[in-house]
Amino acid sequence: MADAITLPPELAAYVRLVSVKESEVQRRLREETLARPDASMLTSPEQAQFLGWLARLIGARRCLEIGVYTGYTSIFLAQALPPDGRVVACDLDEEITATAVRFWREAGVEDKIDLRIAPALETLDRLLADGRAGGFDLVYIDADKRGYPRYYERSLDLLRSGGVIAADNVLRRGDVALPEVTDADVIALRS
Repeated sequence: MADAITLPPELAAYVRLVSVKESEVQRRLREETLARPDASMLTSPEQAQFLGWLARLIGARRCLEIGVYTGYTSIFLAQALPPDGRVVACDLDEEITATAVRFWREAGVEDKIDLRIAPALETLDRLLADGRAGGFDLVYIDADKRGYPRYYERSLDLLRSGGVIAADNVLRRGDVALPEVTDADVIALRS
């Protein structure tokens, strides 16, 4: 989309320099992830830091992350939680999440993250069956876009009253506002 909101590279670099507080482990994970062919799936440092800040702001103790990828955002969430806080992290790809586990260990947050390797809906339904309804303070959805409507609905059941749901890529570079765009992912996001 021609009028997508973007920052000139120089301004984006400046914003990152003065606002993002990444640990050495987070920086190395981000750089390793950026070398991957699917690096566009990485949540930006600004967004990951914002999610961590949001978790702190609401006093989150339990977070649910739907879509882990290499675990970059998981570190920000886990670090924002109190010592007994937990992140339930859902993903399908055991190979990619092996990178996540390695960096979680390095960052000292591995014990705060419960990684579930299964289709997200199965994991969400299992959490509900296990009596976890209303048990999460913050849910971050960053997975397959066609699943967003169902992930959102299940998340409403898993979220406590007053909790927060954050979903990545919901504007899809502005495509959701263009009726002529009929891509299945965009249609799912519109719903």
